[in-house]
Amino acid sequence: MSAAVAGFLLAAAVTCATDDGSAPEQVPGAWPLTGVDAGGADTARPALAVKVENSDAARPQTGLNAADVVWEQVVEGGISRFVAVYHSTLPPTLGPVRSVRPMDAPIAAPLRGLLAFSGGQAPFIDAARAAGLQVVQPDSGPGFFRTGDRVAPHNTYVDPAALLGQADAEHQGPPPTQFWFGADATAVADGEPTGALGLALSAIAEPRWEWSGGDGAWLRSEGTVPALEADGARMRATNVVVLRVDLVDTAFTDSAGTAVPETVLVGDGEALVATGGHTVEAEWSKESVGDPVVLTLPGGDPVVLAPGSTWVELVPNGSGSVTVG
Repeated sequence: MSAAVAGFLLAAAVTCATDDGSAPEQVPGAWPLTGVDAGGADTARPALAVKVENSDAARPQTGLNAADVVWEQVVEGGISRFVAVYHSTLPPTLGPVRSVRPMDAPIAAPLRGLLAFSGGQAPFIDAARAAGLQVVQPDSGPGFFRTGDRVAPHNTYVDPAALLGQADAEHQGPPPTQFWFGADATAVADGEPTGALGLALSAIAEPRWEWSGGDGAWLRSEGTVPALEADGARMRATNVVVLRVDLVDTAFTDSAGTAVPETVLVGDGEALVATGGHTVEAEWSKESVGDPVVLTLPGGDPVVLAPGSTWVELVPNGSGSVTVG
């Protein structure tokens, strides 16, 4: 086992989310992960994080536009996968769902809820449990099923409500707020007008986001091809948060023998925040596996996002790139 992975697993085993005052405050009456007015709805249910595939064979996916937050990460071979987080809205179907990776625990642990995936190597699953998450897999209960219109392993889908129905007594509570939300978004107030973000997570994972004033959202493409859901809707986000991160090798390989990398999320680095057709340079920090990512301006003031969905893009230092246009 590499020193990086060994250190991660140890950290996951001894840390949990803290309430030290550094976490964002929840907007009263709003969904905690979006800042959107809940309209009196019950916000007390737990959050569900689900590992979703993003290879060519997985597209078009189902249910990503319903997510409150989506994290995109590089996995083996340079492909990307998503951790999609659901709380305010539950789609009837979601997928295709794939296996857990070492960086999924620090992504999902601050939510204090459930993490669902199709399987995975024992150290990665153990790390998720050690981080305080309830692990949900096909053998843990109802909610997983295979479709007949795709070949395995790209045909595993889930019923999110059925997965949340498995929440045990320790994972019934709502997630803490992960970001600051408000009417005066920092990027709009202090940033530069921006029409597009071109990202290179790897040589083959190159998402692009274009601002659409008519839609009031950033619209996603996979390279030059518009990213669509199975129902034909364009994938979109209110906020796009880019974190520059270190990508390190591990001692693990997948079933084809390809090395599995790890994204290092405990630490700090540069960030870029896109909201409302503007971008602003920022900084990110995360004190432990169980703490949320904190976004600040260089002077230390918190970054405020617009109420709505957020996509977090984990762009590797060195091998990755960010182009603002």
